[in-house]
Amino acid sequence: MMSFFGFGKNDDNIDNKEKNNIKEEGTLQLREEQLDINKNKVKAGEVILSKDVVEEHRSVDVPVTHEEVIIERRTFDNKHSDSPITSGETIHIPVSEEHVNVDKHTVLTGEISANKQEVEETRHIEETIKKEEAHIDSTGDTRVITK
Repeated sequence: MMSFFGFGKNDDNIDNKEKNNIKEEGTLQLREEQLDINKNKVKAGEVILSKDVVEEHRSVDVPVTHEEVIIERRTFDNKHSDSPITSGETIHIPVSEEHVNVDKHTVLTGEISANKQEVEETRHIEETIKKEEAHIDSTGDTRVITK
């Protein structure tokens, strides 16, 4: 009988080695899964620095001076005078006082700055992977040497 890809073969013609997949030597490849870990930077948020103007009421006591004119009267016990009585005689006495002027000026009282730093931390990742392991079974009086 003619054989086509193994079909139609007569089972009597297959020798026992081929029937039992017995070979004089061979190689069995073992495989396992490994983790491919990638990291991506993503925006986690932002910090915004700004300032507001606030008003604060201040009360300050400022000492000021002013001049006062003290008028003293003395009486004479009818003392004699050679000057005639006239009108229009005046004396001018300037009087001064301090006025408070308030101006404002801006001063630098401090600053705030922001810097970024990278901090490394460890994240615990758990994943199940598969791998192939070889099992060597022998029957009978077989000596196996593993290298």
